[in-house]
Amino acid sequence: MKILLLDKNHPLITEQLIAKNFILEEDFTSSYDEVCRIIENYDGVIIRSRIPLDKNFLEKGKNLKFIARVGAGMENIDIPAAEKLGIQLINSPEGNRDSVAEHVVGMLLILMNRLFIASQEVKNGIWKREENRGDELLGKTVGLIGYGNMGKATAKRLSGFGCKVIFHDILPDLSDEYATQVSLKELQEKAEVLSLHIPLTDESYYLIDGPFISDMKNDFYFVNTARGKNIETKSLVEALKAGKIKGACLDVLEYEKSSFENIETENDDLKYLLESEKVIVTPHIAGWTHQSKEKLAQVIVDKIVTSFT
Repeated sequence: MKILLLDKNHPLITEQLIAKNFILEEDFTSSYDEVCRIIENYDGVIIRSRIPLDKNFLEKGKNLKFIARVGAGMENIDIPAAEKLGIQLINSPEGNRDSVAEHVVGMLLILMNRLFIASQEVKNGIWKREENRGDELLGKTVGLIGYGNMGKATAKRLSGFGCKVIFHDILPDLSDEYATQVSLKELQEKAEVLSLHIPLTDESYYLIDGPFISDMKNDFYFVNTARGKNIETKSLVEALKAGKIKGACLDVLEYEKSSFENIETENDDLKYLLESEKVIVTPHIAGWTHQSKEKLAQVIVDKIVTSFT
């Protein structure tokens, strides 16, 4: 099988697949149109986020048998078109679930204990103790929306901090030793921390909006390591200003480019998020550790080998 790699990834992908007699070619620079002109020559394609694989692209890939996404999110692929064309879709959420979970915990600890603020103050000769009194995770009820690989890994870690973890998911009967499944209404009644672990779909676009936030009984901390468009930024900013959201940990932004390479839109809401002491923002790196880079690649290789050898 002949495979096209459209994004740079861990070299083990190339090394291990070549060892299994696959033919691999790399193209990290060609445009969407340029790739469309050659994609019919390949049996498979391995991607991250650089090029959208829409219906037009997939139809031109007349010989495509699979698309492998090194990562979890598949919103860059026209899934219904791929399924109709009989193209197998492969991703690797198992590969970065641990890094995402650690990132969630890390951001919460920094935000709730004012660690970054206090450190910067001391470095600038400012010594404040009462003003930097922290808020403990211990005893908090954490509500997760989505209980797949990322949600489960996050629940495992937060349960170790003495949190009560509850979650809502569209699939039934997922409760385990780390978290209890509840209705969305019960989650909104009980959660003091809300963390998203869902894909971006038509149903989850702006899932967290003004009415959703108003239906949260408690003032709460908000964490998003999923997709920026899962929450309506305007409503997030309004809730932060009103104190309904006590603080936000954002690894993703509504205004990111689809390739996740940078921010493509700037406005007053983004300006507020970037300047507020109530908000921690990181550049879409929750799943971006040295270890996850290798694990993501290995999961992809293992799935391709299992399906096509």
